[in-house]
Amino acid sequence: MVLALGVICLVCSALLGTVYAVTKAPIEASELQKVNAAIAAVTPDFDNVPSEAVQKVDGGEIYTATMGGEPVGYAIKVSTGGFGGLLTVMVGFTPDGTVYNTSVVSHSETPGLGAKIVDENCPPREQVKGKNPEVNNLTVSKDGGLIDAITASTITSRAFLKAVNAAYEVFKNNVKTEDDEQEQ
Repeated sequence: MVLALGVICLVCSALLGTVYAVTKAPIEASELQKVNAAIAAVTPDFDNVPSEAVQKVDGGEIYTATMGGEPVGYAIKVSTGGFGGLLTVMVGFTPDGTVYNTSVVSHSETPGLGAKIVDENCPPREQVKGKNPEVNNLTVSKDGGLIDAITASTITSRAFLKAVNAAYEVFKNNVKTEDDEQEQ
C-alpha cells in the first residue's frame, strides 16, 4: 500500500510539474500583455516599451513612457485593500504630476456594486482625470473631498482613491520632474 501511494504521489507530482512548466510562459506573457495594455491606457502616446524598464520601489512599480527620449508620462501600479480584497490600480501621471488616466488591473469587489470601478466612466475614475493630488483633495465627498463615490460602494471608491493618492506619493518620492532639476 505504501508503494502504491508513493507511485501515485510521484505521478501526480510529475503531472503538476509538467503542467506548471507548460503554462508558466503563457501566463507570464498574458500578465505582461495586461500590464502593457494598462500602461497604454493611462499615459499619453509613447514610442518606447515602458514595461521593459520597470522601476520597483517601496509601494509600487513605475513605468516611464517616453516619446523621442523625453518622458511624456508615468504609469504607476499600486495595490490597496478594497471591500472584497486587493484592488490593484495603474495610475498615469503627466510629468507635472497631474492624473492623466487610471486603469483597474485587478479587483475582488462585489459584482454589480464595487465591480463598477472597472468602468472608465464611473464617478471616481472619471473625476480624478486632470487633477493633481498635490492641490486637489482626492477623497470621496462624504469625507470632505471632491470625488463622488459609486452608489452603494463607498468603500470601493475610498480604496480606489487611496490607490490614486498612494500612486501620487510613489510619483512624488521617486520621479524627478523638470522643476526638481531646475532647483538643483
